[in-house]
Amino acid sequence: MITSTDVLAAAARIAPHAHATPVLRSRTLDTLAGCELHFKAEHLQRAGAFKFRGACNAVWSLDEDAAARGVVTHSSGNHGAALALAARTRRMPCHVVVPEGAVAAKLASIAAYGATLHRCAPTISAREAMCEQVRIATGAQLVHPYTDPRVIAGQGTAALELLCTAGPLDAIVVPVGGGGLAAGTAVALASRNPDATVWLAEPAGAAETAESLRRGERVTEFTPDTACDGLRGTLGAPNFDLLQHHHADALVVDDADTVRAMRLVWRHLKQLVEPSSAIALAAVLAEPGRFAGQRIGIVLTGGNVDLETLPALLALGD
Repeated sequence: MITSTDVLAAAARIAPHAHATPVLRSRTLDTLAGCELHFKAEHLQRAGAFKFRGACNAVWSLDEDAAARGVVTHSSGNHGAALALAARTRRMPCHVVVPEGAVAAKLASIAAYGATLHRCAPTISAREAMCEQVRIATGAQLVHPYTDPRVIAGQGTAALELLCTAGPLDAIVVPVGGGGLAAGTAVALASRNPDATVWLAEPAGAAETAESLRRGERVTEFTPDTACDGLRGTLGAPNFDLLQHHHADALVVDDADTVRAMRLVWRHLKQLVEPSSAIALAAVLAEPGRFAGQRIGIVLTGGNVDLETLPALLALGD
């Protein structure tokens, strides 16, 4: 398991490259939620998502020989773009395996940052198989989107910054897909704000994390059906262990509520975020009794919205 020492080391390592993103407030949203909300604006991070933190930490952890051979990953978008940009900061090769059906705007970002794209079928097994083929052919080092300990430690730095700006919190709510951000947040919070709770916001159409925590064992067989394209991945094994160890719990949210929360962020914070990001606010709004009167941190994880599909997406909340 990674520790707070790993998160602190990651913070120092990525400091020259990552943005220290702002914490946003809205009195209107506070009133609507019945609690004090502190929004960590990671959609304003480089590459448009928190994932640059973990990717940057992984890339700058490599020795020179490994860096020369480059990195490879599989990603539906944000992690691939983040790793491509992080690799560019070291002038090293980057390969990204992308599944069919990924958001076009995110694929364009990956290519724009200089990565080589490799397409595969839209299943986890196909993505992992293609990654292994590329790794063997190129000698590149695998940087898994959420199980790599360097990635988990890097993602935890967002919570450190949030606590430095907002002060002690009663809880932090983060979206959960593969669990890199969730696990990193749990580790960071345990050392700096141990009385706080980590809540995981998860779409109803891909709620295997909630079921895994309920059963006490990972659920891996499911077919995701959600507008939150960044949260369709399977919770990683080390991520599950860390979340269990730190007593995290999950809140399940319908897509319609998530899109309505996305509209609220747009209207009151003047920020356009992805459904995979807005779900954290939706989870708080759906549980007014649970969070009433508390100081709550919310990580706005990404802002890479495909504008061509935005009207149809917003219609889900009508």
